[in-house]
Amino acid sequence: MNARIRIAALTSLTMLVALIVASTYWQAWAAPDLANRSDNSIQQVSEFTIDRGRIFAANGTTLAKNRIVHAGGQTYYFRRYPLGSLTAAAVGYATQTKSRAGLENSANDFLTGADQTLAGTFKQIGDRLLGATIHGSDVYTSLNLDAQRIATQALGSNCGAAIAIEPSTGRILALVTKPSYNPNDVENHYNRIGKITSPGCSPASPLVDRATQGLYPPGSSFKVVTAAAALDSGRFTPTSSFYDPGYCIEYKQQVRNFSDQSGPEVFGHLSLATGFTDSVNSVFCNIGKRLGIHNLMNYARRFGFDQTPSIDLPSNALAISGLYQRSHLLGPGQDGQADPGRVAFGQSLLLVTPLQMAMVAATVANNGTEMQPHLVDRVRRSDGGIVRIKPQELAQPIKPETALELTQMMESVVTSGTGTAAAIPGVKVAGKTGTAENGTGQPNTTWFISFAPADAPRVAVAVVLQNQTGTGGTTAAPIARQIMQAILSSAPNSNS
Repeated sequence: MNARIRIAALTSLTMLVALIVASTYWQAWAAPDLANRSDNSIQQVSEFTIDRGRIFAANGTTLAKNRIVHAGGQTYYFRRYPLGSLTAAAVGYATQTKSRAGLENSANDFLTGADQTLAGTFKQIGDRLLGATIHGSDVYTSLNLDAQRIATQALGSNCGAAIAIEPSTGRILALVTKPSYNPNDVENHYNRIGKITSPGCSPASPLVDRATQGLYPPGSSFKVVTAAAALDSGRFTPTSSFYDPGYCIEYKQQVRNFSDQSGPEVFGHLSLATGFTDSVNSVFCNIGKRLGIHNLMNYARRFGFDQTPSIDLPSNALAISGLYQRSHLLGPGQDGQADPGRVAFGQSLLLVTPLQMAMVAATVANNGTEMQPHLVDRVRRSDGGIVRIKPQELAQPIKPETALELTQMMESVVTSGTGTAAAIPGVKVAGKTGTAENGTGQPNTTWFISFAPADAPRVAVAVVLQNQTGTGGTTAAPIARQIMQAILSSAPNSNS
């Protein structure tokens, strides 16, 4: 009899353990994978019975919250976005019919409580069995709403984007794309989004995050990468001398300096530093020819080109910066298809995202160390526990000495070169303009990348504008200045 009791007890215990393991797997660890299946309608309905966590700006302002609906004896939680289009690119949306985007997608495990500790997981299983509501975790972002509003206003009716990063940590302080959309319309008024137009571009494509998905020729803003390769490799110094007749010869053709209404500029004898300050194409064309396309692109890869950016946003919202031919990204073995002279000043087959160029500026600002960009600052679990996102180093693309030389050259761009419109009284600003020509008679793509204060950087910025008749110095630099001012007016390391 005792043997039978022992066997029965062991069998019951085994079944109980199997039940717990199965429940834990299907209700906790397998839940995210099930949720991502578009054909899993039961899971989609079930997810809206979870009291989804809220999303906040750095100062505690609510960016995403729940609207409670009671139907059929069941309580459902549907999303609302109090600030509408202001933070749509970063926050995204979570709906029944259109799935998820932005942080609502990439931070879904936090927001649905699937990130719980083992004890929390067992509590969730108990809550489900008892029919109690599952509570998700609240997500606090690093978004500075003052900078977010300023960037949105400054971009105006232009098509383009702006992104601001804290160089020492990688925290995203602002992320704006124009035109944008109201995420409150996605569920029941999706047709409104389709009707959005913009005088600056066609199609308007408001659902495309131009800051992370938009690919544009960088123009002279890429000269920061070229100069980094030139200096860090030891092949050149800031005082290296050049002669500029107004062009350089590439494949027996003249590659001319950028021209304004007065025609090509001719600078004669000048140094690398002066060529950078005045954005002389011929200087960088010749640097590109001497470095070679493989060396030049290998330095670009050190900064993160040719790979998906490491940021806490959905992978389908991220584009890879690099050399493109007919919309196809060329791999390292295909560099030779590009013209090194033109790539060196940001033309030819080169296409980049504003995120990538902001990371370049932030890396120079951070003494040559590249930090992983991130939007999520911390998470508060339903039990009150706090998960803090620690800054992570990605790479050391260039030596600190190279970063210092680049900083000094970028300061000169703002004090006496092409980027004077980015100057902030009493603050040292480092920057680089970019004006990418899209063909004869076609409008320009204009850029400005920068950081400030140059001697103790707190913010790095990238701004891009499509379809411009002016230059990066006249169109994008003033926007970057306003964003930097908004962040610098906040207390250091402030959550406001």
